[in-house]
Amino acid sequence: MFVGLPFLHHRAAWGAAALLALAASLPAAVPDFKGAAVSFMKKHCYDCHGEKQKKADLDLTKFKDDTNILKEHKLWKSILQQVNSSEMPPKKQPQPTPQELAGFNSAIENSFALAEKKSPPDPGRVTLRRLNRTEYNHTVRDLVNVDFNPAENFPADDIGHGFDNIGDVLSISPVHLERYLAAAEGIAARAIVLDPPKPPTRTTASIFLEPGGYGTENSTRPVTRGFLLNRQKLTLAGDYVFRVRAGMTNAPDGEPVRLALLVDDVEKQVFTVTAPIKKWENLELNLPLPVGEHTFSIKYLNPVTSGVTNRMLFVQQFQVVGPADTRPEFQQRVAARLVNTPDDRKLREFTQWFLTRAFRRPPTPAELDRYLKVAQAAADDAKGRWEAGVQQLLKVVLCSPKFLFRVELDSLPRYPGAHPLDEYQLAARLSYFLWSTMPDDELLALAAKHQLTPALEHQVRRMLKDPKAESLTQNFALQWLQLERLKTFAPDNKLFPNFDERLRRAMLRETELFFGEIVREDRSVLDLIDADFTYVNDTLARHYGLNSGGDASGRGRGGYRSRGDNSFNRVTLTGKERGGLLTHASILTVTSNPTRTSPVKRGKWVLEQILGTPPPPPPPNVLGLEQQKQLTGTLRQRMEQHRENPACANCHKQMDALGFAFENFDAIGRFRSKTDEGPIDPSGTLPDGKSFQGPAELKAILKGKQELVVRNLAEQLLTYGIGRGLEFYDNRALNQICAQTAKADHKFSALITAIVKSDPFRLRRGTQLVKQQEGAE
Repeated sequence: MFVGLPFLHHRAAWGAAALLALAASLPAAVPDFKGAAVSFMKKHCYDCHGEKQKKADLDLTKFKDDTNILKEHKLWKSILQQVNSSEMPPKKQPQPTPQELAGFNSAIENSFALAEKKSPPDPGRVTLRRLNRTEYNHTVRDLVNVDFNPAENFPADDIGHGFDNIGDVLSISPVHLERYLAAAEGIAARAIVLDPPKPPTRTTASIFLEPGGYGTENSTRPVTRGFLLNRQKLTLAGDYVFRVRAGMTNAPDGEPVRLALLVDDVEKQVFTVTAPIKKWENLELNLPLPVGEHTFSIKYLNPVTSGVTNRMLFVQQFQVVGPADTRPEFQQRVAARLVNTPDDRKLREFTQWFLTRAFRRPPTPAELDRYLKVAQAAADDAKGRWEAGVQQLLKVVLCSPKFLFRVELDSLPRYPGAHPLDEYQLAARLSYFLWSTMPDDELLALAAKHQLTPALEHQVRRMLKDPKAESLTQNFALQWLQLERLKTFAPDNKLFPNFDERLRRAMLRETELFFGEIVREDRSVLDLIDADFTYVNDTLARHYGLNSGGDASGRGRGGYRSRGDNSFNRVTLTGKERGGLLTHASILTVTSNPTRTSPVKRGKWVLEQILGTPPPPPPPNVLGLEQQKQLTGTLRQRMEQHRENPACANCHKQMDALGFAFENFDAIGRFRSKTDEGPIDPSGTLPDGKSFQGPAELKAILKGKQELVVRNLAEQLLTYGIGRGLEFYDNRALNQICAQTAKADHKFSALITAIVKSDPFRLRRGTQLVKQQEGAE
């Protein structure tokens, strides 16, 4: 019987290409629904799905023409998939000829194609959605320059269509409201400090300076040659003082000590030391420094070179003082704005600027007046201190629905047809798609000038090069590839004692760095299937069996060179076994069982995540492999016996061959050539008749199915980008996206550009489409 499936956008995974080729060889007249489709169903479907017998509660006799099938588009996509994958008709029934299948496919697809041409563009409905936890954290970071995790205690975000940014499942609860209030208090207190502390002084006694192992004399450090240094981590940017307390012994030759002060190995200033050690001399260097770790050091420029003189440098301590302004970065920015603006406009102009960034659009006059009153009242209560007013403004704004939700008000609420989002809404969609955060100043400036739409291609390239594009890896890629499961995967520690947290993190990081290079270097998206490079550190290199001078094939050959600090290196692959996502240890591990590999899980993952052709759910009451004690032999043999069950055969025919291609990799991704059952056979034959001898040949076959691969990735990215699941009316946009990507050699930026220029991303429904779809849905 036919079973319901998720929305499917293309012809079935295996066999569809052959059917289309056959259809192309038929006479020019395209089969219509009344002819080819109804005749096909009379012969092969009505006995089980007709007026007398309605298996799966499905009566196909009610579909007399293509008018009704458009109202049941999801059902018909499911029917096409099951017919083309040979799930229907059942094997015990007479099977359709290739010509019948081609005619049936053409008739149904032609009905959908004609409907697309006749209907106006429909960008779909996007539910008003709140910021998820990641978006909240990143938006706060960029809005008030406070980099911490305020959403850590928020309730977990629900998942829809594989992602945590889908509007229909991003519910809001009383707990959310409570946590929003608490977070706003904490953020405001970090962004605006009413009583800033004095500049801190970090003093390091000479005994703790590097290099160590030298003696001291009366708590001072004698220096005969070379460097002394100290490292400090600075959490605030600003003006700092690097101070060295030094002295010298008398020099018979009369030459004083000369030394240089360096910061981050760059010589900043040269000093002459003349004070004896009992009358210390303070050498000071003033300079601005950014946030981060810095090295402060001295270099003795004229050390003793012979025994004629006893001139010697002594150092008592290093001091790093600062920053001079200890107010948080955001507070300093606010102060600059308020000081540089005429008195009667200070708070108003700042409020206008801040609300534009917080709401991702300019405030209305009424909004500006309302929030300005909040800030002014708080400042008046604090005896005119603007800091108190701004702090209260932050608290109120961070609890506003206009900050917490991605609101897209319709500028043309009575317009009947689809029409563009306004420029600010487009800027927000673009920034949350690629960065998971608010638009930056450049996007907001373009939106203000109504120049963002013509600049989309340039902005996509700029944004993908920005470090904030790492969010596309962390938030899109890891969810698409289902790698969140790796964080909780627990293989049997007796069978896999080498699996620990370091290895888990290394597996995940390899995939992050690999996907990040595809994005950053604008490579072909087909490189995701197979590429000649990857990233490994010492931990992962040992796991893959690499040695110095070996490649990353998993067999200990190639060009990995350890740096000794367990950092990741990019390595070129010369072997055939590894390459691309499919052979990453992260993927191979999450598609395994705790005690063994799972060809079924691995094959299902390829169908779902790479090809976008998920198999139907397993039939009820079918036991797993371990529960079927009557099955005997090797894993492959037991799987073959399992497939003898007619209820399991069709799906396993698709999944098992794909999964067995990766049997050379164990349950945590290590390469192996045999198991306790004997030598491994990674060969297989796909339902379309194509055979392979291992993962390398399978990857070549998958790259040959680039239409499926690219379309699936486009569908996943579009779903993530617009925050909703896709529907049949998105098919036209997907066709255009894939065609434009193919013209640009499948470059990643071309795919993203095509998505952000597509109707579902740029447009919104008009009143006519809203009424039509509300009636259909």
